[in-house]
Amino acid sequence: MIELKDFSFSYGLTSVFENINLEFKEGNIYGLLGENGVGKTTMLKCISGLLRPTKGSCTVDGDVTFDRNPEFLENIFFLPDDVPLPDDSTPEGFFHALAAFYASSSEDEMHRLAKELNIDPKRRFKEMSFGQQKKSLIVCSLALNTRYLLLDEPTNGLDIPSKADFRRILTERVGNGQTIIISTHQVKDVENLIDPIIIISNSSVMLNASVETITEKLFFEYGGQQRPDALYSEMMPGGYLNVLPNNGMGESLINIEALFNAVLRNREVIKNIFNL
Repeated sequence: MIELKDFSFSYGLTSVFENINLEFKEGNIYGLLGENGVGKTTMLKCISGLLRPTKGSCTVDGDVTFDRNPEFLENIFFLPDDVPLPDDSTPEGFFHALAAFYASSSEDEMHRLAKELNIDPKRRFKEMSFGQQKKSLIVCSLALNTRYLLLDEPTNGLDIPSKADFRRILTERVGNGQTIIISTHQVKDVENLIDPIIIISNSSVMLNASVETITEKLFFEYGGQQRPDALYSEMMPGGYLNVLPNNGMGESLINIEALFNAVLRNREVIKNIFNL
C-alpha cells in the first residue's frame, strides 16, 4: 500500500501540498486528476522516491520511498510524460535495459502488448510518430509487471483509437493485484477506467472517493433543464447535463469532466457532501 501521511511538499517558499493524507490500496486503478501545475507530477515523484517530502512521510509497503531501497525500486515504475529517447534506441532495446532491474518483467508480454497496439518493437524511436513512441513506452512499462505503476499524462499524443486501446489493456489488469496511478488533466481520456478518483487543487485533496460513493452522493442528470441548484451545468444535445447533490434521486452514470468541474467550482460544498 502507498501511504502519504501528513504529507507536505514545497519548492522553496512555494507550497505544493500541505498536510495531505492519502492511501493507494492494491488492485485499483486510481485517477489522480487536477489542472496543470497543481502538483500531480510532484506527488508521483515523491511516491517513486525521486523527491523527499518537506514534512510528513511517503511510504510504499512500509518503505520510506526516498530511501530508495532496492526491494522497493524493483516493485515500482514511474513513466513520466516526457522521456528522452536515444535516436538509435528501439522499444525492444528500451525494454531490455529496464527489464534487468525488474524480476517480474516479461518479454513475451511486451511483444503481445506491442502487437495489440500496432507497435513494431524493433523499429527505432526516431522513425516513429510521437503517438507511436508514447504507446511503445506504455507497452514497456506494463510488461515490467511491477506491483505499482505510476503513469504521468499517459494519453498525451495518443489518437482516439489508441486512447480506447489504452483503456482496454489497462482494464484487463484490474483484479491482478497491481496498483496503477494515472495522473492527468485530460479527464475524459480515463473515463470508465479509473476508480477511485482523486482530485487535487490548491495544495489539498478536493475529492477522494470511489465511483460508487460519488454516485451515492452526486446525481448526474442528462437531458434535463438547466437547474439553478446544480453544482455544475453544461449544455448538451437534448438539454443540459446537471450535477446535483443526490437527495434520494437514485443511481446515475458518472461524467468525469462534469465531476471535475463541479468539484473545482464548489470546493466547500463538495467537502461537506463527502465529509472531507
